Amino acid sequence: MYAIIKTGGKQYKVQAGDVLQVEKLDNDLGSEVTFAEILMVSGDKTHVGSPLVKNAVVTAVVTKQARTRKVFVFKKKRRQSYRRFGTHKQSFTELFIKSITSPDGQSTKSDAKPVVKDMEAIRNERIQTKVADSRARAEATIGKNAKPVATPKAKKVAPKKAAAKKATVKKAPSKRAAKKATTVKKVAKKTK
Repeated sequence: MYAIIKTGGKQYKVQAGDVLQVEKLDNDLGSEVTFAEILMVSGDKTHVGSPLVKNAVVTAVVTKQARTRKVFVFKKKRRQSYRRFGTHKQSFTELFIKSITSPDGQSTKSDAKPVVKDMEAIRNERIQTKVADSRARAEATIGKNAKPVATPKAKKVAPKKAAAKKATVKKAPSKRAAKKATTVKKVAKKTK
């Protein structure tokens, strides 16, 4: 048995035991949600609504309230010096479909149990473990570098040797440079 429900301006085909992500709903984790906007219920007999099926109910459990992965938004108009860059994370609610009831009283229930995930608690736990790990690493590096402080020894400085002077050889000027120096531009003055 399946049903087509409408929520958040979208339509979803659901069966008992399905897990789906819908637009954000203002419900607590673990709470039950009933959908009354049902467009179609199909089982032994198919019920099609005009536009909704009366006396049909889909019950779901909220298992997660979170946000999707980051999406990059880039707008550009060529030759107009217009570029805009942004990001977006869409909020969503994850639902576990518990049961579907048709208008004639027939219903299906899921045998599986919903797994509720509190994303804030998971995120805080991750942060705490990272902080604890960084503290442990810092303490370990301090422990390794801690050595007894000894008096500094005077270093012996070797006398510097004088650098040997190299004989410089003067090069003869190139032929081009000689020609340029000897040529003089002659400018003829025009007389009227």
